[in-house]
Amino acid sequence: MIRALYTSASGMKAEEKVIDVTANNLANLNTAGFKRSLVSFKDLVYVNEQPPGTQDAQGNMIPTGLEIGSGVAVSSTMKQFTMGPLRHTGNSLDIAIEGDGFFQILMPSGEIRYTRAGHFRLDQNRQIVTPEGYPLEPAITIPQDAIQISVSRDGTVSVITAGAPTTATVVGNIQIALFANPAGLRSEGHNLYSETPASGPPILSIPGQNGAGTLLGEFIEESNVEVVTELVTLILAQRAYEINSRAIRAGDAMLETANQLSR
Repeated sequence: MIRALYTSASGMKAEEKVIDVTANNLANLNTAGFKRSLVSFKDLVYVNEQPPGTQDAQGNMIPTGLEIGSGVAVSSTMKQFTMGPLRHTGNSLDIAIEGDGFFQILMPSGEIRYTRAGHFRLDQNRQIVTPEGYPLEPAITIPQDAIQISVSRDGTVSVITAGAPTTATVVGNIQIALFANPAGLRSEGHNLYSETPASGPPILSIPGQNGAGTLLGEFIEESNVEVVTELVTLILAQRAYEINSRAIRAGDAMLETANQLSR
């Protein structure tokens, strides 16, 4: 009965983490490029009071053993990199990736981070940057006299300038980074991910080639969080939490009964 208390408590702690992760998913419902997280569980150590395959007093082999588990724990949280819905914004610096891949972002430290959020802006040097001011890599600068910006599906960035209103001029090309295991990327906040040994090194590609997605200008990829799915997850986690609490109350009642036997 004492073991049941700790086992049920482990279940309650695990469901608390499910609620935490689900709450974060719902909080980022309107975050561009956000990817929902999934929680995975693992069972804990088992107490083998009688291993399977042992012999009883008569020499007969016991086909099944007697194992009692110690509860559950959260083994990992995994980002689900399914594509979110695309929304047309009409902003020429909003760019969505239709398919797999990430934009490359240059950090002040010189390190590269990766993102699916393509709501870009121009800084004081007319360089394409994130809303936080981190430049796109490789760097692309828009001319001062540009009157129109367009992004093709293969990542070519072109402008039409006031001096040549009938001719499109290429000012840069956007590359896409692919990973063997994108779920192994580390979430850094600000819609950014960093490379880890689990994700593998980035594989740079031209959009539309080698499995990389294509680009859509004037579009934003929205969060892939589905409200109905998250609400169902919340309900299941809440019910599991309640059931584990009832198991604790049952174990406590049994301990109380045993304690009263001496009276």
